Amino acid sequence: MSADIDKNVLDDYNVPQPDEISERDREDAMGAYLMMFAAVAVSLPLPVINLVAAIIYYYVNRTKSKFIHFHCLQSLISQIPTTLSNWFLLFWALQIWVFKNWEFDNYFFVYLGFVVLVNIIYVIFSLIAAINARKGKLYYFIIFGTVSYNAVFNRNTDLEYDR
Repeated sequence: MSADIDKNVLDDYNVPQPDEISERDREDAMGAYLMMFAAVAVSLPLPVINLVAAIIYYYVNRTKSKFIHFHCLQSLISQIPTTLSNWFLLFWALQIWVFKNWEFDNYFFVYLGFVVLVNIIYVIFSLIAAINARKGKLYYFIIFGTVSYNAVFNRNTDLEYDR
């Protein structure tokens, strides 16, 4: 068996190092996480606006570089469960306050606490990821980081990058 390693295999795992990433790429990657704060101001009553903004940011920036693609994808897919949780809380609250179909119960308050906790955790991890992206580092969320890494740094990716 040959000890030679195929160059293509090594290229599959060629993760960019912080000193190889341009200032512009760092800022664009950081923007994927910070955009949610701008979207929150606009979409407080409609949580889906954050997700729409993340989708638009992802499709606009994903071809710039693998580094940006990774951070945009991770930010996008990590926002999906938070958005769904927020939407269900909004739906439940509307059923209670507006439509009067349901009443307050302990389940509502437990779910409200859960959603608040999920949002706090999401904000904390997004800030940490934004800081690391600004430093030119990859920061992996549990599950979402692995999915993003495999999608971006897989050699079967047909996406052409600008830089």
